[in-house]
Amino acid sequence: MSFAWPWMLCLLPVPAVLLFLRLRYHRRLQPAAAYPDTRLLGSARGARARLCAVLPWVRTLCLLLLVIALARPRFGERQVEVTSEGIDVVVALDISGSMKAEDFQPKNRLWVAKEEAKKFIEGRPTDRIGLVVFAVNSYTQAPLTTDHEVLKTLIDQVDFGDIKDGTAIGMAIANGVNRLKDLPGRSRVLILLTDGRNNSGTIDPATAADLARYMRVRIYPIGVGSMEDAPYPVEDPFLGKRYVKLPAQVDDASLSRIAETTGGRYFRATDAGALDRIFREIDGLEKTKVQTREWMNYSEVGSRLALPALLLLLLESVLGATWLRRLP
Repeated sequence: MSFAWPWMLCLLPVPAVLLFLRLRYHRRLQPAAAYPDTRLLGSARGARARLCAVLPWVRTLCLLLLVIALARPRFGERQVEVTSEGIDVVVALDISGSMKAEDFQPKNRLWVAKEEAKKFIEGRPTDRIGLVVFAVNSYTQAPLTTDHEVLKTLIDQVDFGDIKDGTAIGMAIANGVNRLKDLPGRSRVLILLTDGRNNSGTIDPATAADLARYMRVRIYPIGVGSMEDAPYPVEDPFLGKRYVKLPAQVDDASLSRIAETTGGRYFRATDAGALDRIFREIDGLEKTKVQTREWMNYSEVGSRLALPALLLLLLESVLGATWLRRLP
C-alpha cells in the first residue's frame, strides 16, 4: 500500500492533541448543577455515563480516519511488459564415432556436449533454437522452436549409430543455414561442435561458409577434443571393453577459416570445463535484446475510510446532542 498525498499524514497528531485538550478541559470543570434528589446520581454512574465518556474517543477515531483518507491510500498492482528481439540459433552436433572418446569427463565427448548444449538453451528462454546432427551426412533433429523442454528431450535422444559414421562438416553447415535463411530474426547463429575434419558429404566446408556469409549467418565452430591422444573405448568379443589411443583429429585451420568467413569466432575445447566456458562466452557474445516496461495500476481505498468516519462522526454528534447530552 502507498499514499498519493503522504504529506497529509502530518496531520495525524492533530486529533490526538485535540483529544488531550478536551479531556484536560473537562477534568477542570466544576459541577454546574446540584442534585435535589440523590437517587438521580445512580443514573450518572450507569451505562449512559460510561457511553458519554467514550464519545471523545469516537470523535478522535473519526478524525484519524479522515486524515488517512485525505492522504489517499491506494493499493498498486505492478504490470510488466517485456518485449524481446530474439536470436535464431542452430546447434550442429557431431555424432560420429570419434565422439565416443572419453577425454571429457565424467563421460564421453558427445554426452558432455549434449549437457552443455542443454544448459545453453536454458539460459536463452526467448530465442528460437534448433538442432542439426551430422556424421556421414546431416539431418535436422529439431526445427527452430521456443519450446525448449521438447528441444532438450530431443537432444537426449541423440545417440551414436543414428547416422553412418563419417564427418560431413560442410553438409551440417548447409543444413543449418537452410533452417535459418528464411527466418525474420535480425540475428542468426550456427554453433558447430565437431572433433574431426571433413571427410564426407557433397558440400565442402569453405563453400558452406560462403553460403552462410551470404545468408548473414554467423558461425561459432567449437573444436572438441584434447590436443593429445584420447582414450577410446573398444568392445572386444574376447576381452570385453578396452581402451585404445585415438589421435587428435580436429582441423583447427579449417574451422578458424569458417569462423572468419562468417564473422564468428573459433573456439577449442580440450575438456568439459573449457566447453562450459565456451558456451557461456558465446552466450555473452550473442545477447538477446530485451526491453521491459513497468507501470502500476492503483486502486484508491480512501473512500472506504472516509464514509465510515463521516457516519461515526454524525452518530457521535447526534448522540452527544440528545441521549448522551451532558449538563453544562
